[in-house]
Parts: sequence; C-alpha cells; structure tokens
Amino acid sequence: MARDRRRLVVLGLMGQYPMAGVGWQALQYLKGLERLGFEVWYVEDSGAPPYDPAKLTVTDDPAPNVEFVRSGMERIGLPNRWIYWDLGTETWFGQGRETLFELYRTAGSIWNLCGATRLRAEHHQGARLVYVETDPVYEQFRIARGDPGAREMVLEHDVLFTYGENLGNDDCPVPLSGLDWHPTRPPVLMDAWEGSKAVDPPYFSTIATWENKGKDVEFDGVTYRWSKHLNFLHYLPVPARCGVEFEVAIAPPGEREASLLRENGWRTVSPLAVSSDLGAYVDFIRDSRGEFTVAKDIYVRPNSGWFSDRSVCYLAAGRPVVTQESGFSKFVPSGRGLLSFRDLDEACAAVRSVNADYAGHCAAARAIAREHFAAEKVLARMLEVVFP
Repeated sequence: MARDRRRLVVLGLMGQYPMAGVGWQALQYLKGLERLGFEVWYVEDSGAPPYDPAKLTVTDDPAPNVEFVRSGMERIGLPNRWIYWDLGTETWFGQGRETLFELYRTAGSIWNLCGATRLRAEHHQGARLVYVETDPVYEQFRIARGDPGAREMVLEHDVLFTYGENLGNDDCPVPLSGLDWHPTRPPVLMDAWEGSKAVDPPYFSTIATWENKGKDVEFDGVTYRWSKHLNFLHYLPVPARCGVEFEVAIAPPGEREASLLRENGWRTVSPLAVSSDLGAYVDFIRDSRGEFTVAKDIYVRPNSGWFSDRSVCYLAAGRPVVTQESGFSKFVPSGRGLLSFRDLDEACAAVRSVNADYAGHCAAARAIAREHFAAEKVLARMLEVVFP
C-alpha cells in the first residue's frame, strides 16, 4: 500500500500510566495534529505492564487502563483512532492488530512521545520516525558518558525533538555528542481549558509527586537529580512569607513532610482524586488562582530551557504561572502572566505581583499560551522539521 504523509501514529504512555497529566500530554498532540489535517492514530504496543495509580504498582488487569484511553480519545472526538496491546493477556483493544500493522506499512510518520516505545522491526517500514523528548538532559548525559543503549535508542529515530530549548547554547553545559536535537515545547489546546466561572480563586496550586526516583544521573563528577523535592523543600516558605495559602495535590510520604506543608501554608488534596480523571484535572487547574511550582534539579542546574506541559494548561486557562527558572525565559517572555524566579525573594515578589493585578496577569497568561504554546503553532513548526 502507498505511504500516506497525512497519516500519523503517536506512540504514548496514557494507558500504561492512566494519570491525567500523562493523558493530556498525549491528547493535546493528537488533537492538535488532527486540526492540522492529519489522520491521527494513538497506539500503545510496547508490551509494558499497566500501572495502577491507586495501588502504586503494576497490575495484571488492563481494563481500567484501556477505559482511560477510550474515554480520553472520545473526549477529543477521536473515538475510533486508538489501539492498545496488553502483553499479559495477549489482547488487542481498540481497532486491533491488523489495523495497526496496516498503519505501520502506510503511515507517513510515527511519533514516539516520551520515548514510550522501544522501536522494533515493524516500526521501521519507511515512516519518518520521530522522537519527542519531554524530559531533557538525562539521555544527553547518558550518551555523553558512553552508554551504548541510550545512544542506540535515540539513533533508531530519524528526527529528534527535545523540550530542552536551551540545549546546545553556551549557557547550557549539556553535551549533545554530535546529535541534532531540535528544540520544541509543550503544545496546548486553548479551548480545552476554558470555562471556569471562578473570578477570584483563593489558592495558587500545583500537582506534584513528592520525590521521583530512578533517573538520577552523574556527569563530570556531579549528580543531577531527576526529582524536584529538594527545590520544593527550599521554596516551602513562600506562602507563609506572602501571607497567603497554597494548595497542592500531593501525597506526603510521612507525618514529618505533612507537618512541613501545613506549617508553611500548604493545603493538601488527594493527588489521585485530581489525576485519576481527565475532567477533574481540568477543573482543578482552571479553578485555581494560578500555579506556583518548582522544577526538577536536572532541568534547573544545567539551564536546559525546559518548560512544563502542566504549566501550559494553567496558562491556557488564563491562570498565571509562577515557576522556577530553568532557562525558558530566553524563549518565552516572563514577567507578566508567566513569572520566573531563582531565589526565595524573587518567588515571593512574583506572587505579590500577581495578587496586585490579578486580572491583568490572567489576561497575560492566556495571551502567552496563545502566542507561544498553542498546539497548532507548536506542531506546525515541528512538522516543518519532520517533512522539510
């Protein structure tokens, strides 16, 4: 069959990890590409076991994970454009195996979002293979250290994108090892985040995991942490210093951490309640006053230029974002609607600035999302690289 440049497959993680942040990340790529005129398909065929976020472990029952994919695809108006393979039960869900293998024979490009799938022979049938790296620096350091598996995985693709927009510049010491990484940023569906009736919400908020483990990396004698809990701890005093209260969807690992949050003015809500449902996640973001958050150490110290695909949702909802500087303000304007900080004083000043002119910062946040992160714009620029 002839290869169709307008037929596009996105490989992702939304079924493996049925959490709203992961889901919306994929859904905004899918719907954005569809709006640009592509026949878009979502596929999970890595064979990785499904994860149960309630039990914090993998599971042998794929039904809830499959339902999460189905409901997400239905939500964006693509109810018949997905395929999920469960290795444990040897079952194909959605449109099934034959449709998938036809797609691999005919698609113009296959986008491996987050490196969700280790590519196999069936992926290598002539489609342009696109790697979208949403977590920069880790793979670059591994490759520079001579890790053959990391380099081999990356080189399986024809085009490499990274959310590390500052990689390759003099003020970012991350080695590229001769690889051609194209900068990009998270796309957002502007209309998906509209509709809040909250005019003056009380709480800045964020959604977080207390500590991420397993992907710290050492380079040149320095360990870079793939976690933001150390930065989070440093900036815990901000709400108390500003005389306000923040809200965070997080599960503190113990009473010590829970007490630290309470004492510093942080209300906690169940992360499962917010993240297990795509609609609840939208409501939490668009009904917040704005986002206050930090970034992972591995993004901040190398000045990578990374920006959060959760923060762009706050911006699209017209909610100001106050976030830790990672080099992104070289590429996206900061100071109104989106405010960056490098120390406690700057963080407090940013929160006070938002509160002093809340309506103005809300309008600026929405304008930044529309100009710099709208899915149609971000993805159109990526397509110019994929099909030069």
